Amino acid sequence: MSQDSGEIAATYFRSWLAKDFTTLRSLLADDVTFRGPLGTADDAETCIRGLQGMRQMITDIVIHKMFVDGPDALTWFDVCTSVAPPAATANWSHVEDGKINRIRVTFDPREIVAGSA
Repeated sequence: MSQDSGEIAATYFRSWLAKDFTTLRSLLADDVTFRGPLGTADDAETCIRGLQGMRQMITDIVIHKMFVDGPDALTWFDVCTSVAPPAATANWSHVEDGKINRIRVTFDPREIVAGSA
């Protein structure tokens, strides 16, 4: 039995926080696309490198709510970093054939960018 999009999204966040990039990579389609305020990716390896870079400053990920609708999962969470106050964030993931193939993220990056400078 395959995992649903909510289970896959939950594993994505657990793996990212745990720095388990092998598991995280296994959730991504080879041609995954990522679009967010701090970067873009058009394949899994580039996406993983971006997530690894962001993870270096993350101290916690606090999920407040996940909405699942078929192949789509929308997660509302705070990304807590060592350089800025928590940033309220929305992440939309689309799953096909058991893999995340699209990720769209939105948050206000100004304090993270300023804190990283």
